[in-house]
Amino acid sequence: MEKRNAGKVIIGVMFFIFLFVALLMFGLPRYNVWQQEMAGKAEMAKAEQNRRILVEEAKAKLEAEKLNAQAEIERAKGMAEAMRVENGTLSETYNQYLFIRTLEKLADKGDLPQIIYVPSNGLLPVMDVNKTKSPTN
Repeated sequence: MEKRNAGKVIIGVMFFIFLFVALLMFGLPRYNVWQQEMAGKAEMAKAEQNRRILVEEAKAKLEAEKLNAQAEIERAKGMAEAMRVENGTLSETYNQYLFIRTLEKLADKGDLPQIIYVPSNGLLPVMDVNKTKSPTN
């Protein structure tokens, strides 16, 4: 009787092993397909998120460029107004002073290594620095 029980146990164990192998043969390919599908969905979601980020960055860059353009326009308007005031109302001596001051600022920054100022009358340099004084006798 024990041999009969041992045979039934062996047959039962073999049946469960066969059933387990059959389930693995059927289930593993389906699981692999499901796993690849989930990985594909995750990759698609990641790509969509990256695309959204790139779109938002492009929008921010466009907005920054628009603001920079507006700032440049305002700066140009201010410079045009300043030039109109300088050219219309300021004396030549004051304009020379502003020019020299600008050169000094450039030299202080290191952009202009040396300043040599040549006095000029119009566009011609003044060569005679010793002006003869007329006798007042």
